[in-house]
Amino acid sequence: MTISHFGAVLLFALFTSIVFGITQRSEPRMMIRFGAFCFVLFVGGTIAASWVMWLIKH
Repeated sequence: MTISHFGAVLLFALFTSIVFGITQRSEPRMMIRFGAFCFVLFVGGTIAASWVMWLIKH
């Protein structure tokens, strides 16, 4: 089984966001919200960095 770079980023973002949510907030609702926020930032940052690298190459 092979995984693409983007798939690896999604897995990393998912697991890291879960850990951040659990360790950084004390209430379950805030854990979920913070975890989702971190996930969106990870994925958005990856997409933005990908576009920047593409622009530099071209």
